[in-house]
Amino acid sequence: MSVNPLRHALSRMGGRDPHEKNRTATPLELFFDLTFVIAFGVAGGQFAHAVAEAHFWPGLLAFAFAMFAVIWAWINFTWFASAYDTDDWVFRVVTMVQMVGVLILAMGIEPVFHSIIEGRHVDNVTMVLGYIVMRVALIFQWLRAARQDPERRETCLRYAKYVAAVQVGWVAVLLVDANILTTFLMATPLFILEMAAPYFAERNIRTPWHAHHIAERYGLLAIIALGECLIGAIETLRAIVALHGWTLDAALVGFSGTGLAFAMWWIYFILPSGAALHFQRHRSWVFGYGHIFVFAAIASTGAGLHVAAYFIDHEAHISAAAAVASIAIPIILFKVSLTTLYGIMLNPDRELLWSTTLVVLGLAGSIAMAAAGASVPLCMLEMMLVLGLSIAYDERRGHKGRAAALRRLEAAAG
Repeated sequence: MSVNPLRHALSRMGGRDPHEKNRTATPLELFFDLTFVIAFGVAGGQFAHAVAEAHFWPGLLAFAFAMFAVIWAWINFTWFASAYDTDDWVFRVVTMVQMVGVLILAMGIEPVFHSIIEGRHVDNVTMVLGYIVMRVALIFQWLRAARQDPERRETCLRYAKYVAAVQVGWVAVLLVDANILTTFLMATPLFILEMAAPYFAERNIRTPWHAHHIAERYGLLAIIALGECLIGAIETLRAIVALHGWTLDAALVGFSGTGLAFAMWWIYFILPSGAALHFQRHRSWVFGYGHIFVFAAIASTGAGLHVAAYFIDHEAHISAAAAVASIAIPIILFKVSLTTLYGIMLNPDRELLWSTTLVVLGLAGSIAMAAAGASVPLCMLEMMLVLGLSIAYDERRGHKGRAAALRRLEAAAG
Protein backbone atom coordinates (compact mmCIF):
# COMPACT_ATOMS: atom_id res chain seq x y z
CA MET A 1 0.00 0.00 0.00
CA SER A 2 1.25 3.51 -0.77
CA VAL A 3 2.95 4.98 2.31
CA ASN A 4 1.55 8.46 1.61
CA PRO A 5 -2.21 8.20 0.88
CA LEU A 6 -2.14 11.73 -0.59
CA ARG A 7 0.46 10.83 -3.23
CA HIS A 8 0.63 7.70 -5.34
CA ALA A 9 4.35 7.34 -5.89
CA LEU A 10 5.85 3.98 -6.80
CA SER A 11 5.66 1.44 -3.99
CA ARG A 12 7.30 -1.95 -3.67
CA MET A 13 4.89 -4.76 -4.55
CA GLY A 14 6.04 -7.02 -1.74
CA GLY A 15 2.70 -8.55 -0.76
CA ARG A 16 0.02 -7.28 1.64
CA ASP A 17 -0.43 -8.54 5.20
CA PRO A 18 -3.13 -11.28 4.98
CA HIS A 19 -4.20 -10.43 8.54
CA GLU A 20 -4.23 -6.64 8.12
CA LYS A 21 -6.76 -4.96 10.41
CA ASN A 22 -9.73 -3.09 8.91
CA ARG A 23 -8.90 -4.08 5.33
CA THR A 24 -11.65 -2.89 3.00
CA ALA A 25 -12.30 -2.43 -0.71
CA THR A 26 -10.53 0.58 -2.23
CA PRO A 27 -12.11 3.31 -4.39
CA LEU A 28 -10.18 1.88 -7.36
CA GLU A 29 -11.69 -1.58 -6.80
CA LEU A 30 -15.18 -0.06 -6.63
CA PHE A 31 -14.48 1.90 -9.83
CA PHE A 32 -13.23 -1.30 -11.47
CA ASP A 33 -16.47 -3.06 -10.51
CA LEU A 34 -18.54 -0.42 -12.33
CA THR A 35 -17.33 -1.75 -15.67
CA PHE A 36 -18.88 -5.09 -14.76
CA VAL A 37 -22.24 -3.40 -14.31
CA ILE A 38 -22.10 -2.75 -18.05
CA ALA A 39 -20.95 -6.29 -18.90
CA PHE A 40 -23.65 -7.92 -16.74
CA GLY A 41 -26.26 -5.59 -18.19
CA VAL A 42 -25.37 -6.33 -21.82
CA ALA A 43 -25.11 -10.10 -21.28
CA GLY A 44 -28.37 -10.21 -19.30
CA GLY A 45 -30.21 -8.09 -21.86
CA GLN A 46 -29.06 -10.24 -24.77
CA PHE A 47 -29.93 -13.46 -22.93
CA ALA A 48 -33.40 -12.12 -22.10
CA HIS A 49 -34.03 -11.24 -25.74
CA ALA A 50 -32.87 -14.69 -26.86
CA VAL A 51 -35.16 -16.46 -24.38
CA ALA A 52 -38.12 -14.25 -25.30
CA GLU A 53 -37.57 -15.18 -28.95
CA ALA A 54 -37.56 -18.90 -28.02
CA HIS A 55 -33.82 -19.24 -28.73
CA PHE A 56 -33.07 -20.61 -25.27
CA TRP A 57 -30.23 -23.04 -25.98
CA PRO A 58 -28.19 -20.80 -28.32
CA GLY A 59 -28.81 -17.93 -25.90
CA LEU A 60 -27.67 -20.03 -22.94
CA LEU A 61 -24.51 -21.04 -24.81
CA ALA A 62 -23.65 -17.42 -25.59
CA PHE A 63 -24.54 -16.32 -22.05
CA ALA A 64 -22.31 -19.00 -20.51
CA PHE A 65 -19.41 -17.95 -22.78
CA ALA A 66 -19.82 -14.29 -21.83
CA MET A 67 -20.32 -14.94 -18.13
CA PHE A 68 -17.20 -17.07 -17.85
CA ALA A 69 -15.05 -14.42 -19.53
CA VAL A 70 -16.47 -11.60 -17.40
CA ILE A 71 -16.53 -13.37 -14.02
CA TRP A 72 -13.20 -15.13 -14.44
CA ALA A 73 -11.41 -11.89 -15.31
CA TRP A 74 -12.98 -10.24 -12.24
CA ILE A 75 -11.95 -13.14 -9.98
CA ASN A 76 -8.33 -13.03 -11.14
CA PHE A 77 -8.05 -9.28 -10.62
CA THR A 78 -9.69 -9.48 -7.19
CA TRP A 79 -7.42 -12.16 -5.74
CA PHE A 80 -4.33 -10.46 -7.17
CA ALA A 81 -5.36 -7.09 -5.74
CA SER A 82 -6.10 -8.63 -2.35
CA ALA A 83 -2.51 -9.88 -2.23
CA TYR A 84 -0.57 -7.14 -4.03
CA ASP A 85 -2.53 -3.87 -4.26
CA THR A 86 0.02 -1.07 -3.80
CA ASP A 87 -2.34 1.73 -4.91
CA ASP A 88 0.61 3.46 -6.58
CA TRP A 89 0.30 5.10 -10.00
CA VAL A 90 1.50 2.03 -11.91
CA PHE A 91 -1.05 -0.25 -10.23
CA ARG A 92 -3.78 2.30 -10.93
CA VAL A 93 -2.88 2.75 -14.59
CA VAL A 94 -2.62 -1.00 -15.26
CA THR A 95 -5.95 -1.56 -13.50
CA MET A 96 -7.50 1.08 -15.76
CA VAL A 97 -6.12 -0.81 -18.77
CA GLN A 98 -7.96 -3.86 -17.44
CA MET A 99 -11.11 -1.75 -17.16
CA VAL A 100 -10.75 -0.79 -20.82
CA GLY A 101 -10.52 -4.51 -21.57
CA VAL A 102 -13.83 -5.09 -19.75
CA LEU A 103 -15.49 -2.35 -21.81
CA ILE A 104 -14.14 -3.82 -25.06
CA LEU A 105 -15.39 -7.24 -23.98
CA ALA A 106 -18.83 -5.80 -23.20
CA MET A 107 -18.99 -4.33 -26.71
CA GLY A 108 -18.36 -7.79 -28.13
CA ILE A 109 -21.11 -9.62 -26.23
CA GLU A 110 -23.95 -8.63 -28.58
CA PRO A 111 -22.19 -9.87 -31.77
CA VAL A 112 -21.47 -13.19 -30.05
CA PHE A 113 -25.16 -13.65 -29.20
CA HIS A 114 -26.34 -12.71 -32.68
CA SER A 115 -23.88 -14.97 -34.47
CA ILE A 116 -24.62 -18.00 -32.28
CA ILE A 117 -28.40 -17.54 -32.53
CA GLU A 118 -28.17 -17.19 -36.32
CA GLY A 119 -26.12 -20.39 -36.44
CA ARG A 120 -23.20 -19.01 -38.43
CA HIS A 121 -19.57 -18.53 -37.40
CA VAL A 122 -19.03 -17.17 -33.88
CA ASP A 123 -18.32 -13.43 -34.07
CA ASN A 124 -16.15 -13.35 -30.96
CA VAL A 125 -13.35 -11.05 -32.16
CA THR A 126 -14.23 -8.04 -30.02
CA MET A 127 -15.09 -10.03 -26.92
CA VAL A 128 -11.95 -12.18 -27.00
CA LEU A 129 -9.81 -9.13 -27.77
CA GLY A 130 -11.17 -7.39 -24.67
CA TYR A 131 -10.48 -10.51 -22.61
CA ILE A 132 -6.89 -10.69 -23.87
CA VAL A 133 -6.33 -7.01 -23.00
CA MET A 134 -7.41 -7.74 -19.41
CA ARG A 135 -5.23 -10.81 -19.15
CA VAL A 136 -2.10 -9.21 -20.65
CA ALA A 137 -2.41 -6.38 -18.14
CA LEU A 138 -2.61 -8.98 -15.36
CA ILE A 139 0.51 -10.73 -16.72
CA PHE A 140 2.36 -7.41 -16.32
CA GLN A 141 1.16 -7.21 -12.70
CA TRP A 142 2.38 -10.73 -11.95
CA LEU A 143 5.79 -10.02 -13.49
CA ARG A 144 6.07 -6.88 -11.37
CA ALA A 145 5.17 -8.85 -8.24
CA ALA A 146 7.73 -11.53 -9.16
CA ARG A 147 10.44 -8.91 -9.36
CA GLN A 148 9.54 -7.14 -6.11
CA ASP A 149 8.46 -10.06 -3.90
CA PRO A 150 11.45 -12.47 -3.76
CA GLU A 151 9.72 -14.77 -1.26
CA ARG A 152 6.96 -15.59 -3.76
CA ARG A 153 8.90 -15.01 -6.95
CA GLU A 154 8.37 -18.52 -8.32
CA THR A 155 4.64 -18.42 -7.61
CA CYS A 156 4.25 -15.08 -9.41
CA LEU A 157 6.35 -16.23 -12.37
CA ARG A 158 4.25 -19.38 -12.70
CA TYR A 159 1.12 -17.25 -12.78
CA ALA A 160 2.58 -15.03 -15.50
CA LYS A 161 3.79 -18.02 -17.51
CA TYR A 162 0.55 -20.01 -17.31
CA VAL A 163 -1.70 -17.03 -18.06
CA ALA A 164 0.50 -16.03 -21.01
CA ALA A 165 0.44 -19.57 -22.41
CA VAL A 166 -3.35 -19.68 -22.33
CA GLN A 167 -3.55 -16.30 -24.06
CA VAL A 168 -1.71 -17.81 -27.03
CA GLY A 169 -4.64 -20.19 -27.30
CA TRP A 170 -7.13 -17.32 -27.13
CA VAL A 171 -5.25 -15.52 -29.91
CA ALA A 172 -5.75 -18.65 -32.04
CA VAL A 173 -9.48 -18.53 -31.25
CA LEU A 174 -9.44 -14.85 -32.20
CA LEU A 175 -7.81 -15.49 -35.58
CA VAL A 176 -9.70 -18.62 -36.66
CA ASP A 177 -13.02 -17.94 -38.38
CA ALA A 178 -14.82 -21.07 -37.17
CA ASN A 179 -18.35 -22.37 -36.76
CA ILE A 180 -20.03 -22.74 -33.37
CA LEU A 181 -18.90 -26.33 -32.72
CA THR A 182 -15.26 -25.68 -33.66
CA THR A 183 -15.12 -22.49 -31.62
CA PHE A 184 -16.35 -24.16 -28.46
CA LEU A 185 -14.15 -27.21 -29.00
CA MET A 186 -11.23 -24.78 -29.04
CA ALA A 187 -12.51 -22.71 -26.13
CA THR A 188 -13.37 -25.54 -23.72
CA PRO A 189 -9.77 -26.69 -23.03
CA LEU A 190 -8.78 -23.04 -22.66
CA PHE A 191 -11.49 -22.56 -20.03
CA ILE A 192 -10.11 -25.59 -18.18
CA LEU A 193 -6.52 -24.34 -18.39
CA GLU A 194 -7.56 -20.88 -17.16
CA MET A 195 -9.14 -22.42 -14.07
CA ALA A 196 -6.24 -24.81 -13.49
CA ALA A 197 -3.57 -22.08 -13.60
CA PRO A 198 -4.07 -20.74 -10.03
CA TYR A 199 -3.95 -24.25 -8.56
CA PHE A 200 -0.63 -25.11 -10.20
CA ALA A 201 0.84 -21.65 -9.66
CA GLU A 202 0.22 -21.76 -5.89
CA ARG A 203 1.07 -25.42 -5.26
CA ASN A 204 4.07 -24.53 -3.07
CA ILE A 205 3.89 -20.96 -1.73
CA ARG A 206 0.53 -19.16 -1.60
CA THR A 207 -0.10 -15.50 -2.30
CA PRO A 208 -1.00 -13.33 0.75
CA TRP A 209 -4.67 -12.62 0.03
CA HIS A 210 -6.91 -11.30 2.81
CA ALA A 211 -9.93 -13.47 3.71
CA HIS A 212 -12.28 -10.72 4.90
CA HIS A 213 -11.29 -8.48 2.00
CA ILE A 214 -12.04 -11.28 -0.48
CA ALA A 215 -15.42 -11.92 1.16
CA GLU A 216 -16.28 -8.23 0.94
CA ARG A 217 -15.26 -8.05 -2.72
CA TYR A 218 -17.39 -11.09 -3.62
CA GLY A 219 -20.32 -9.60 -1.74
CA LEU A 220 -19.95 -6.34 -3.67
CA LEU A 221 -20.05 -8.14 -7.02
CA ALA A 222 -23.14 -10.05 -5.87
CA ILE A 223 -24.78 -6.70 -5.10
CA ILE A 224 -23.84 -5.39 -8.56
CA ALA A 225 -25.39 -8.47 -10.16
CA LEU A 226 -28.50 -8.01 -8.01
CA GLY A 227 -28.79 -4.52 -9.43
CA GLU A 228 -29.67 -6.19 -12.73
CA CYS A 229 -32.55 -7.93 -10.94
CA LEU A 230 -33.87 -4.56 -9.77
CA ILE A 231 -33.60 -3.18 -13.30
CA GLY A 232 -35.47 -6.24 -14.59
CA ALA A 233 -38.19 -5.75 -11.97
CA ILE A 234 -38.65 -2.11 -13.00
CA GLU A 235 -38.77 -3.10 -16.68
CA THR A 236 -41.54 -5.61 -15.92
CA LEU A 237 -43.44 -3.00 -13.94
CA ARG A 238 -43.01 -0.47 -16.74
CA ALA A 239 -44.42 -2.97 -19.25
CA ILE A 240 -47.62 -3.42 -17.23
CA VAL A 241 -48.09 0.28 -16.49
CA ALA A 242 -47.56 1.16 -20.17
CA LEU A 243 -50.28 -1.28 -21.23
CA HIS A 244 -52.83 -1.06 -18.44
CA GLY A 245 -51.84 1.79 -16.12
CA TRP A 246 -51.53 1.27 -12.39
CA THR A 247 -53.48 -1.93 -11.73
CA LEU A 248 -53.37 -4.75 -9.21
CA ASP A 249 -51.06 -6.66 -11.55
CA ALA A 250 -48.72 -3.66 -11.64
CA ALA A 251 -48.65 -3.55 -7.86
CA LEU A 252 -47.95 -7.30 -7.70
CA VAL A 253 -45.08 -7.04 -10.19
CA GLY A 254 -43.49 -4.04 -8.48
CA PHE A 255 -43.78 -5.64 -5.06
CA SER A 256 -42.71 -9.13 -6.14
CA GLY A 257 -39.87 -8.13 -8.48
CA THR A 258 -38.12 -5.92 -5.95
CA GLY A 259 -38.96 -8.44 -3.21
CA LEU A 260 -37.16 -11.19 -5.13
CA ALA A 261 -34.01 -9.04 -5.40
CA PHE A 262 -34.19 -8.14 -1.70
CA ALA A 263 -34.68 -11.79 -0.73
CA MET A 264 -31.72 -12.94 -2.84
CA TRP A 265 -29.54 -10.30 -1.17
CA TRP A 266 -30.63 -11.54 2.26
CA ILE A 267 -30.02 -15.18 1.33
CA TYR A 268 -26.57 -14.45 -0.12
CA PHE A 269 -25.32 -12.86 3.10
CA ILE A 270 -26.55 -15.72 5.28
CA LEU A 271 -23.12 -17.32 4.85
CA PRO A 272 -20.51 -15.64 7.12
CA SER A 273 -17.99 -15.77 4.29
CA GLY A 274 -15.20 -13.71 5.83
CA ALA A 275 -14.93 -15.75 9.02
CA ALA A 276 -15.37 -19.08 7.24
CA LEU A 277 -12.64 -18.23 4.73
CA HIS A 278 -10.34 -16.82 7.41
CA PHE A 279 -10.41 -20.07 9.37
CA GLN A 280 -10.17 -22.26 6.23
CA ARG A 281 -7.80 -20.67 3.76
CA HIS A 282 -7.47 -24.04 2.03
CA ARG A 283 -11.12 -23.68 0.94
CA SER A 284 -10.27 -20.68 -1.23
CA TRP A 285 -10.60 -22.72 -4.43
CA VAL A 286 -14.12 -23.81 -3.61
CA PHE A 287 -15.13 -20.34 -2.47
CA GLY A 288 -13.63 -18.59 -5.48
CA TYR A 289 -14.77 -21.00 -8.18
CA GLY A 290 -18.13 -21.84 -6.62
CA HIS A 291 -19.16 -18.21 -6.92
CA ILE A 292 -19.05 -18.44 -10.72
CA PHE A 293 -22.37 -20.30 -10.55
CA VAL A 294 -23.75 -17.91 -7.93
CA PHE A 295 -22.93 -14.78 -9.95
CA ALA A 296 -24.18 -16.30 -13.20
CA ALA A 297 -27.43 -17.34 -11.49
CA ILE A 298 -28.02 -13.82 -10.15
CA ALA A 299 -27.34 -12.28 -13.56
CA SER A 300 -29.66 -14.76 -15.29
CA THR A 301 -32.40 -13.99 -12.72
CA GLY A 302 -32.20 -10.37 -13.85
CA ALA A 303 -32.47 -11.60 -17.44
CA GLY A 304 -35.52 -13.66 -16.45
CA LEU A 305 -37.24 -10.58 -15.05
CA HIS A 306 -36.59 -8.87 -18.39
CA VAL A 307 -38.20 -11.89 -20.10
CA ALA A 308 -41.27 -11.39 -17.94
CA ALA A 309 -41.41 -7.78 -19.17
CA TYR A 310 -41.23 -8.96 -22.79
CA PHE A 311 -44.01 -11.47 -22.10
CA ILE A 312 -46.30 -8.91 -20.49
CA ASP A 313 -45.55 -6.48 -23.34
CA HIS A 314 -46.65 -9.21 -25.82
CA GLU A 315 -43.18 -9.18 -27.35
CA ALA A 316 -42.23 -12.75 -26.37
CA HIS A 317 -42.83 -15.93 -28.35
CA ILE A 318 -42.91 -18.25 -25.36
CA SER A 319 -45.53 -19.51 -22.94
CA ALA A 320 -46.30 -18.04 -19.51
CA ALA A 321 -44.75 -21.13 -17.93
CA ALA A 322 -41.51 -20.55 -19.86
CA ALA A 323 -41.49 -16.88 -18.79
CA VAL A 324 -41.92 -17.85 -15.14
CA ALA A 325 -39.30 -20.61 -15.49
CA SER A 326 -36.80 -18.02 -16.77
CA ILE A 327 -36.99 -16.46 -13.29
CA ALA A 328 -37.56 -19.54 -11.13
CA ILE A 329 -34.80 -21.78 -12.52
CA PRO A 330 -31.96 -19.25 -12.00
CA ILE A 331 -33.15 -18.61 -8.44
CA ILE A 332 -33.15 -22.35 -7.80
CA LEU A 333 -29.59 -22.55 -9.15
CA PHE A 334 -28.65 -19.57 -6.95
CA LYS A 335 -30.07 -21.17 -3.81
CA VAL A 336 -28.65 -24.65 -4.49
CA SER A 337 -25.20 -23.20 -5.33
CA LEU A 338 -25.12 -21.18 -2.12
CA THR A 339 -26.28 -24.13 -0.03
CA THR A 340 -23.57 -26.31 -1.55
CA LEU A 341 -20.97 -23.62 -0.89
CA TYR A 342 -22.28 -23.23 2.67
CA GLY A 343 -22.06 -27.00 3.26
CA ILE A 344 -18.44 -27.08 2.12
CA MET A 345 -17.37 -23.98 4.04
CA LEU A 346 -19.27 -24.67 7.30
CA ASN A 347 -20.28 -28.34 6.96
CA PRO A 348 -23.79 -29.42 5.90
CA ASP A 349 -26.60 -27.82 7.87
CA ARG A 350 -29.91 -29.65 8.22
CA GLU A 351 -31.93 -26.45 8.66
CA LEU A 352 -30.45 -24.90 5.53
CA LEU A 353 -31.14 -28.09 3.57
CA TRP A 354 -34.80 -27.90 4.62
CA SER A 355 -34.88 -24.25 3.59
CA THR A 356 -33.36 -25.05 0.20
CA THR A 357 -35.83 -27.88 -0.35
CA LEU A 358 -38.65 -25.45 0.38
CA VAL A 359 -37.30 -23.00 -2.20
CA VAL A 360 -36.81 -25.66 -4.90
CA LEU A 361 -40.30 -27.11 -4.46
CA GLY A 362 -41.95 -23.70 -4.10
CA LEU A 363 -40.34 -22.26 -7.21
CA ALA A 364 -41.09 -25.39 -9.21
CA GLY A 365 -44.66 -24.89 -8.03
CA SER A 366 -44.69 -21.39 -9.54
CA ILE A 367 -43.90 -22.88 -12.96
CA ALA A 368 -46.72 -25.38 -12.51
CA MET A 369 -49.05 -22.52 -11.55
CA ALA A 370 -48.22 -20.68 -14.77
CA ALA A 371 -48.77 -23.84 -16.82
CA ALA A 372 -52.17 -24.19 -15.15
CA GLY A 373 -53.18 -20.69 -16.21
CA ALA A 374 -52.08 -18.41 -13.35
CA SER A 375 -50.84 -14.95 -14.37
CA VAL A 376 -47.15 -14.10 -14.42
CA PRO A 377 -47.54 -11.40 -11.70
CA LEU A 378 -49.27 -13.92 -9.41
CA CYS A 379 -46.50 -16.48 -9.99
CA MET A 380 -43.89 -13.84 -9.19
CA LEU A 381 -45.69 -13.10 -5.94
CA GLU A 382 -45.64 -16.81 -5.05
CA MET A 383 -41.89 -16.97 -5.71
CA MET A 384 -41.26 -13.95 -3.49
CA LEU A 385 -43.34 -15.45 -0.67
CA VAL A 386 -41.44 -18.74 -0.91
CA LEU A 387 -38.09 -16.95 -0.58
CA GLY A 388 -39.50 -14.89 2.29
CA LEU A 389 -40.59 -18.05 4.12
CA SER A 390 -37.14 -19.59 3.66
CA ILE A 391 -35.54 -16.46 5.15
CA ALA A 392 -37.96 -16.47 8.08
CA TYR A 393 -37.21 -20.15 8.70
CA ASP A 394 -33.46 -19.50 8.64
CA GLU A 395 -33.73 -16.47 10.92
CA ARG A 396 -35.73 -18.57 13.35
CA ARG A 397 -33.56 -21.68 13.42
CA GLY A 398 -30.49 -21.41 11.21
CA HIS A 399 -28.35 -18.92 13.14
CA LYS A 400 -27.60 -21.42 15.93
CA GLY A 401 -26.05 -23.89 13.50
CA ARG A 402 -23.90 -21.17 11.94
CA ALA A 403 -22.66 -19.99 15.32
CA ALA A 404 -21.77 -23.55 16.35
CA ALA A 405 -19.99 -24.18 13.04
CA LEU A 406 -17.90 -21.03 13.39
CA ARG A 407 -16.94 -21.99 16.95
CA ARG A 408 -15.77 -25.39 15.69
CA LEU A 409 -13.72 -23.78 12.92
CA GLU A 410 -12.13 -21.31 15.34
CA ALA A 411 -11.25 -24.11 17.76
CA ALA A 412 -9.78 -26.22 14.96
CA ALA A 413 -7.70 -23.25 13.77
CA GLY A 414 -6.26 -22.95 17.27
